[in-house]
Amino acid sequence: MTLWRSIRTSDETIKMTKKCFFCDAKCLDDGQIFAETNNFYARWDDIPVTRGHCELVPKEHIGSLFSLSSDLAGELFGLVQQVKVLIDSEHSPDGYNLGVNEGEAAGRTQHHLHVHLIPRYFGDVENPRGGIRNIIPGKGNYDDWMREHDRDDYLDD
Repeated sequence: MTLWRSIRTSDETIKMTKKCFFCDAKCLDDGQIFAETNNFYARWDDIPVTRGHCELVPKEHIGSLFSLSSDLAGELFGLVQQVKVLIDSEHSPDGYNLGVNEGEAAGRTQHHLHVHLIPRYFGDVENPRGGIRNIIPGKGNYDDWMREHDRDDYLDD
């Protein structure tokens, strides 16, 4: 017998056919959770892409960032700021990427909202220019477009 439940996101209903990792993770005593608020927790990512990579997760099962009330969104981003201070003190990164895989087309595999806070370090990739635009291969380097549209003044030398 398959147990499932539907969760409502901002624009879709998803049939849950497996256990929710993040609902279970908040109950684990695995040392991954290192900060929390009333409605969210922060945990170290199990498969970090850099030192200090973590996830910020609602304690209740919420499927989409777009489903958060203004109050919850404020609480979440307050935790982002708190966690950044901790990561800064422990790892001294040179920058950050903040990301949400919102929907399966964006790469989401866990249908429970989680925000990735990924510290970045000079040299962790050959050329970081374009940042999150590199999600789509070939879209990260917009220098040629800037030159073609007479916007050279906005480019670094």
